[in-house]
Amino acid sequence: MTTKKIYVYPVWVRLWHVLNAICFILLILTGMSLHFTTAEGNFIRFDISVAIHNVAAIIITFNYGYFVMGNIVSSNGKHYKNWRKNLATNLWRQGRFYAFGIFKKEPHPFPVSEDNKFNPLQKISYVIVMYLGMPLLIISGLGLLFPETIAYTVFGVSGLLLTDMLHITMGFVLSLFLLIHIYTCTLGEKPLSLFKGMINGYHDAHD
Repeated sequence: MTTKKIYVYPVWVRLWHVLNAICFILLILTGMSLHFTTAEGNFIRFDISVAIHNVAAIIITFNYGYFVMGNIVSSNGKHYKNWRKNLATNLWRQGRFYAFGIFKKEPHPFPVSEDNKFNPLQKISYVIVMYLGMPLLIISGLGLLFPETIAYTVFGVSGLLLTDMLHITMGFVLSLFLLIHIYTCTLGEKPLSLFKGMINGYHDAHD
């Protein structure tokens, strides 16, 4: 078996990824602390939670803009395109691999290449998360940070309440995605194989 190193994670993507992960973890911890505050207190002091949550939110907002611009001006954006092509068939093949093939040591149906570093399930997940989920999370978060910008009522319901519900829902969905993302990153040849790529930028392809 020969190993070929494929450079798929440029420096700017790795820097964005690390900063995004740090900020998101801080947002999850402080968000949970704020959400589950009781009369007895919470596991992170309220004022500290608010400060960390707001700072991390501002950083992740600018970092997201950096990600979008990076995909526009660099070749990395190609990995988020053409996700609709043969979507049902490709998702079935990838889903079958995760459910059965991976345990039988079958070859990956969509091996990583310089032109396509995501399998179909990853691609549609990342497109939904990064181009729908993250904008909704950021917009709703900014609305809560600047409540004067929110409509007082929407169809007779408090605009602030609707914004808060959207923010909590998207926070939960993206937190769930983070857990799944971490798990799938352990499905390489070895549990830490795929994590190495985010450090050195290379994916080890085996023939």
